[in-house]
Amino acid sequence: MDVNRVKQILSSSADIEVKYHGASVWIDQLNEDGRTATVHSRGPLEERSNVEIHELVEE
Repeated sequence: MDVNRVKQILSSSADIEVKYHGASVWIDQLNEDGRTATVHSRGPLEERSNVEIHELVEE
């Protein structure tokens, strides 16, 4: 995924399916470096992680 698509997803009110290494995640924010984003998994455990945006896949 590229930085522009991350920004579009963050500003959208739609429920857009995004996966990180096969796991469904929510994007919380684009980090200041422009290469990483903070995400958390969909489900009961809302552990937050910083991930490379190029590893995110829109389903």
